[in-house]
Amino acid sequence: MNEDPAVTDPRAFLLSLGHAAIRAALPDRIAEHLPQVPAGRTVVVGAGKAAASMAAAFEKLWPAPLEGTVVTRYGHAVPCSRIEVLEASHPVPDAAGLAASRRILSRLDGLKADDLVVALISGGGSALLALPGGDLTLDDLKAVNAALLASGADITAMNCVRKHVSAIAGGRLAAAAHPAKLVTIAISDVPGDDPAVIASGPTVPDPTTREEALAIVRRYRMDLPSAVMAHLESPVCESVKPDHPAFADGLDIRMIARPVESLRAAQAIAEREGLRTLVLGDTIEGEARDVAQVHAALARSVLEHGLPFPAPLLILSGGETTVTLPRDGTTGRGGRNSEFALAFAAAIQPLPRPLRDRIHAIALDTDGIDGIEANAGALVTPAILAAAEAQGLSPRAFLDRHDGFGFFAAVDGLVVTGPSHTNVNDFRAVLVE
Repeated sequence: MNEDPAVTDPRAFLLSLGHAAIRAALPDRIAEHLPQVPAGRTVVVGAGKAAASMAAAFEKLWPAPLEGTVVTRYGHAVPCSRIEVLEASHPVPDAAGLAASRRILSRLDGLKADDLVVALISGGGSALLALPGGDLTLDDLKAVNAALLASGADITAMNCVRKHVSAIAGGRLAAAAHPAKLVTIAISDVPGDDPAVIASGPTVPDPTTREEALAIVRRYRMDLPSAVMAHLESPVCESVKPDHPAFADGLDIRMIARPVESLRAAQAIAEREGLRTLVLGDTIEGEARDVAQVHAALARSVLEHGLPFPAPLLILSGGETTVTLPRDGTTGRGGRNSEFALAFAAAIQPLPRPLRDRIHAIALDTDGIDGIEANAGALVTPAILAAAEAQGLSPRAFLDRHDGFGFFAAVDGLVVTGPSHTNVNDFRAVLVE
């Protein structure tokens, strides 16, 4: 480690860390996880923001005939020659997702024991697999997703509810593939890399129950249609459990990218620059503004007390934060990473300039899209805070209306990468000079 490391261009440095985090999550390593070619057919299905790029990588390497369908978010398609790629809406499901889900299930009709199903699963699959369970409609599913996104519930709680209103999540895709052999190739976007949580676990048994789903709805005071409540109160909504014949031979889950590997990629760059790094982990959850307060307090402690380490220091973290929106529907623009950056800016703005000007931060979603806006996230730098002050823009006022996009658009603080064709969730870096 250098005795006196210095970053000459902190903004460019933080952007390079973000790009490294995304590169570390691309599906290139799918070659290391290919299953054995079966005696029968090979059918590929999949869903998620990375589903198309995973399909392209898989079909390029697969040495035998194959067929299949995957669905990804609008704008995230990658050309494939043997696998059909469909696009649908995320995070709120639409008719295209409904049609894609039916198409995927139809691919599994009539399979036999010597056939192979390869499921390519990544984050975002919950909304893209928009097939409602029971007598529910697409509008019911939209209402559930809208309520979940505004509730402040963490990803595990949200997916528990989603599994119990779906006809394809919660192990139901695995049940449809039986008796064929099923191999799941996944990119994790969830804390702990639990395959039962990624895309609401369509290919694995579900340990949660409808009673738990109902408890979550009540805990977060979600206002759901009466048809949804009736469905959740009926045994018909129960998800697929471990004793289903589809899981008799165990699970074959192959994880090709995880959030922690993106943090390690960024850490490696920092260490090459001679910077000490503090990695807080890839499982950080909670309200985006609360997580930002903790990161800002940590940066301040580094500057004022040299704790937990003296400056210069790079702080890294990942996971998935949440944003609880007001129930009256009035809100600004921006996703959870823009909200984190805005709250971070509001937290450090009152610091004396000699301290504040030594703090830089970036927060982005590794899929390249923060919420439903065109940016991946946002930067916080001394120049950005100075530009805000020159224009009379208050980070706190923008935070009160959840308008991270509006604030950072006005001060050249947006991070725009375009769709990355992968997804390991949030990436955050704070540089304390």
